[in-house]
Amino acid sequence: MAIIDEVVAKIEDWKDKTISVQQISGGLTNTNFKVEVDGMPYFVRVPGESTELLAVDRNNEYHNSKAAAEAGVGPKVLYHLPEYNVMVLDFLTGITMSKESLNVPGMPTRMAKVIKKLHAGPRFFLDFNMFRLTEYYLNICAERDIRIPDGYHDRMPTVARIEQAMNVKPLATVPCNNDLLAENYIDDGKHLWLIDYEYSGNNDPTFELGNTCQEMQFDEARIHEVCTAYFGTDSPAMIARMKLNMIMSDVGWGLWAAIQVNISKIEFDFWGWAIERWGRAVEKMDSTEFPTWLKEVQTS
Repeated sequence: MAIIDEVVAKIEDWKDKTISVQQISGGLTNTNFKVEVDGMPYFVRVPGESTELLAVDRNNEYHNSKAAAEAGVGPKVLYHLPEYNVMVLDFLTGITMSKESLNVPGMPTRMAKVIKKLHAGPRFFLDFNMFRLTEYYLNICAERDIRIPDGYHDRMPTVARIEQAMNVKPLATVPCNNDLLAENYIDDGKHLWLIDYEYSGNNDPTFELGNTCQEMQFDEARIHEVCTAYFGTDSPAMIARMKLNMIMSDVGWGLWAAIQVNISKIEFDFWGWAIERWGRAVEKMDSTEFPTWLKEVQTS
């Protein structure tokens, strides 16, 4: 019996009811389903294999998903089956967003506002730090002889400089999703929702902002719009923090993609994604603006 069938059979409230199960496309780690119970839709996520190698803590995800719902930005958790690491969530009826739809005028401000709402919500269970996660991913790659793009290890001293610079005047951590790519926004016409808390944790808010700007490939105007909508100003220090975290987003998630090449059964060009992300990170580290960003985060 497939895991989704076992899950459906386990939920007592669904006994003797008419049930239909439909797999939903999308998702780079897990398999997603829409389950209708007597016509009522539910969202069920079945984890992919070996996701513990990606540093996914399912207890943390469950706690933080409930906290995000309490903050009013995530779907409610209706059932939890820890033996399967499965959650059943409210089914959000809306549009799954894309890079294109999030680049339209006004959307960067909407994104910043819902992110700020999440950040003002209940604290998350664990902390998240992309510098530590990058080290963890590099160890996994070394232990399992996983291929990574050329030059990663050579750039680790530069990554250390980024961390050192940002630690001079650190920001208080807040509950962050940390993985806000376009598909993790859902627009129901009234509210913009944030989904998928696999990598969530308390973190520097400018990682969240920089990460999502990087995922959307926002231009300068949109980056400044996000910063202003969140902080009330686009100060050089906060822009610099976002820019450095845009680099770290590609550094860390590029390794994630390299690991996925080896463990994922989902059809996706993970290696191409790893190369693309690493190329962007290197380009920014080699840019003439990079020394300025390092200076700005320490002086303002």
